Amino acid sequence: MLSRKGIIPEEYVLTRLAEDPAEPRYRARERKARFVSKNGNCNVAHKNIREQGRFLQDVFTTLVDLKWPYTLLIFTMSFLCSWLLFAMVWWLIAFAHGDLAPGEGAAVPCVTSIHSFSSAFLFSIEVQVTIGFGGRMVTEECPLAILILIVQNIVGLMINAIMLGCIFMKTAQAHRRAETLIFSKHAVIALRHGRLCFMLRVGDLRKSMIISATIHMQVVRKTTSPEGEVVPLHQVDIPMENGVGGNSIFLVAPLIIYHVIDANSPLYDLAPCDLHHHQDLEIIVILEGVVETTGITTQARTSYLADEILWGQRFVPIVTEEDGRYSVDYSKFGNTIKVPTPLCTARQLEEDPSLLDVLTLARGPLRKRSVAVAKAKPKFSISPDSLS
Repeated sequence: MLSRKGIIPEEYVLTRLAEDPAEPRYRARERKARFVSKNGNCNVAHKNIREQGRFLQDVFTTLVDLKWPYTLLIFTMSFLCSWLLFAMVWWLIAFAHGDLAPGEGAAVPCVTSIHSFSSAFLFSIEVQVTIGFGGRMVTEECPLAILILIVQNIVGLMINAIMLGCIFMKTAQAHRRAETLIFSKHAVIALRHGRLCFMLRVGDLRKSMIISATIHMQVVRKTTSPEGEVVPLHQVDIPMENGVGGNSIFLVAPLIIYHVIDANSPLYDLAPCDLHHHQDLEIIVILEGVVETTGITTQARTSYLADEILWGQRFVPIVTEEDGRYSVDYSKFGNTIKVPTPLCTARQLEEDPSLLDVLTLARGPLRKRSVAVAKAKPKFSISPDSLS
């Protein structure tokens, strides 16, 4: 019995879905540290920061950047501390006015029904959260009590505005929208219009669109200047292209973004063998745009190391027309097929265009053979006699 591998040509066998976590892994080898991880987080640790006070100059941003447990702890402690502080102030006012001993104190207290620190604490909560149970209230006996009432209300409003605004910003952060912007797990290098191109696929899982979406790409590698200076993270911008031209994309359906590897490209001297040995190469892709529903600018990032770039493969089509509308099959989002591609650098291909002619000649017999096999395939027909 013939196996499928012997029946289906190798160049037409689809690879496993790029996002499949069960993808077989090859022999593990030490990989370089990523500058940007696959989920977009920057893999940079900030150490030995001596000027910690600069973070307190922008308290709101510092609170937003904190983790949720610390934010909730600060939220709770800010209210408790303010309640306790003003409870102490109300207790001191009552003590100074003699209201804590009703039998010996003044006939009209500054605040009614305050006999201990507990009652002063309850009154402080009622004032700040505007909950009145009718048992305690400020009288016109003490002008200082009226002033403290105004001050506590202002402080309470400020705490509410800061903390509620901080929690709102944490729940509506732009990177939450970026979770539904996806990139292919692997990038590919193949021929397009007779030139080697670096290609990747990007898509949006939501129906609400990203307005004015732009995409940028950078190559990060370790370099050494002619003067001997070592630059561990040398960033080089390279242009990205799409089907409509320019960086602005209309991300209503998944798009294949590509970069033409020409003389101005940092990948001009990249060969297939370099993808297995070039450990210093990392390509960062940044997608920016405005969220249609909220108007907040969001950014999604990913990166590709050298061993995550597939040479001589192309993404399979995933957009089809069904029942008068276009359908996107995301199960094939990262699938690729092998295509004839010269095993040389873009520089060598530009200097020797005959390499493309060799590929054309190599594809010719395969096409003729497939046509000949199609013609030699017997045709079966049903005659009227066989039905009788």
